[in-house]
Amino acid sequence: MDDKTPPAVQPLPTRRKRQLPKLPQISRRKLLIGIGAGAGLAIGYAVWPRRVPLNLAVREDETLINAWLKIGTDGRVVVAVPQAEMGQGVYTSLPQLLAHELGADWTMVSVEPAPLHPAYANRAIAEGMAAEAPGFLQGFVRWAATTVIERYSLQLTGGSTSVAAYWEPLRTAGAAARALLCAAGAKRLGVDVDACDTVNGFVVAPGGKKIAFKDLLADIDPDDAPDEPEWRADGKGPFLGRPMPRLDTPAKVDGSAQFGADIRLPGMIYAAVRGAPHGAEELTSAQLPKDARTGGVIGVVTGPRWYAVTADTWWAARQALDLIDADFEPGETMADSLAIEEALDAALHGDDGTIFASKGDIDDGLGAGKRIEADYSVPFLAHACMEPMTATARFEDGKAEVWVPTQSATLVVWRVADALGIAERDVTVFPTLLGGGFGRKAEVDSAVQAALIARDAGRPVQLIWHREEDMARDMYRPPAKARLRGTVNADKKIGAFDIKIAAPNLGESFMSRNIPALASGGDSAAMLEGATKLPYAVPAFRAAHVDVPTPVPLGYWRSVGHSYTAFFCESFVDELAHAAGIDPFEFRLRMMQDGSREAEVLKTAASRAGFSAVSEDHVGRGIAVHKSFGSIVAEVVEVEAPSIEQVTVKRVTCVIDCGRIV
Repeated sequence: MDDKTPPAVQPLPTRRKRQLPKLPQISRRKLLIGIGAGAGLAIGYAVWPRRVPLNLAVREDETLINAWLKIGTDGRVVVAVPQAEMGQGVYTSLPQLLAHELGADWTMVSVEPAPLHPAYANRAIAEGMAAEAPGFLQGFVRWAATTVIERYSLQLTGGSTSVAAYWEPLRTAGAAARALLCAAGAKRLGVDVDACDTVNGFVVAPGGKKIAFKDLLADIDPDDAPDEPEWRADGKGPFLGRPMPRLDTPAKVDGSAQFGADIRLPGMIYAAVRGAPHGAEELTSAQLPKDARTGGVIGVVTGPRWYAVTADTWWAARQALDLIDADFEPGETMADSLAIEEALDAALHGDDGTIFASKGDIDDGLGAGKRIEADYSVPFLAHACMEPMTATARFEDGKAEVWVPTQSATLVVWRVADALGIAERDVTVFPTLLGGGFGRKAEVDSAVQAALIARDAGRPVQLIWHREEDMARDMYRPPAKARLRGTVNADKKIGAFDIKIAAPNLGESFMSRNIPALASGGDSAAMLEGATKLPYAVPAFRAAHVDVPTPVPLGYWRSVGHSYTAFFCESFVDELAHAAGIDPFEFRLRMMQDGSREAEVLKTAASRAGFSAVSEDHVGRGIAVHKSFGSIVAEVVEVEAPSIEQVTVKRVTCVIDCGRIV
């Protein structure tokens, strides 16, 4: 294994055999940070019982300060990051939180993927799941999801949760380390600890006295760990709220950054794969002609619903793939575009579905005022990441190693162990950088395939999906159809707003593949994400969902439900504004609470764009506002269309209130 191999994500013992205690509540007070003198072991980690020991790897030239931080003898500050870097910047924003409190030298900060451990579990995912549940179930859903996430160390990058999930633990870890270093520095400098601070990698004291972090490592005393580390006051400190150079940029510029297909192992061969048609059952046969076993082609490996060719080069494997004669057993329901469309239409015009949000008397509201109805639809969408699905695997002595660009190393461990029939402790994951993820790489199908192929081939294997396979075997954003009904009352405001969405249950599809304990079928509030709380004061409101099962696998896609509910709802608000005969900006604003975040964002966007709904020659402007994942966005789009064949987007003005800026 070469020196460029990414650090391992070490697995925990198998789920079936672990005996875990009751889950403690997490608070800043419980993050008691310290190091074992000379041994370099964390002794103050109290967020999880010590029977689950911390497993962050430590080199001889590093000192482990806490679960999130190591400092090297050369002054390097190494931050453990549980989240996947796929272009969104978490390899910068998350270290920034810790480095801000620590007072680090940014040029000495580096990142290491965190191992699988309850300390690094993404608990914010549970909050997102609870928010999607009906009010009376939110407490139970939050408890159940948190239990699964913490007990099984679920590290998952998704739902726009990275900063929210790790804001507190990373800042607290940095503040605790600062306290330890200041205590050690005060003793060495002969000053009171309250007079010390940390700046640019040094403990500093009045009179120009200072000492580098690296020179204090042997002097750190665990007894100096504060019960409740104090964060820096808002506006103080070097990094928060300021643009910082991305830590991953240099490696991406000079080519040393490792993505999935950059892995090279001794004796490695390559594989190309093709999956079953959607809805098909097991593979029944896959034959490669004898005369095709040339040009470096090694053989054929089959899985339950796929087949692959191995070869000395990936291109040889890809070419041979087209020569295979394969048959799959048809399922009861094969994927059929027309049948899916008809099922969505039938559901939309059938019963009321399950109501997940309501206010006032919707029937009375729809019976008064000027009534408008409209139907909208969106199709299946593929993720189309720049980097297609890929994974590299080695299987030796009953143990598996997997190098993979993944949004969840935890799910890779679970699924690979299940597929190979081995314990989870015998699976090691090496996460690489991701060439785009968008939810697709929360799926682990390529990792499972690579592991099975490596076991069969008896050699390390790098599997790369070709672009056609990546598009045809995606886990898609579900299609959806919506029927909206509303009224405009005498005050020229919305009197009633009724939305019904017919769509397959995305959560059931994803969970049944990856976390069966959380799979739940039928109508789902999650499919109404973004449509249950409008930013407008509406007297009568109702939102309902109807599940429309499909044989096509579904997955989380970028903004998930918001990707269609923002379009549905804001388009319909425009239609209501038109029916009221009022400027769409003014129509929205008059129904918003004065001074609300939504109102301020909308007004700012309109002002910056010089918004006017009055069209000039062939030029029109549209405006919309939507809240998703805690952020509020308003956009004004200016479009020129001299004819239906000539449409040009001339200008887009976008205003965002995302809360606290890191």
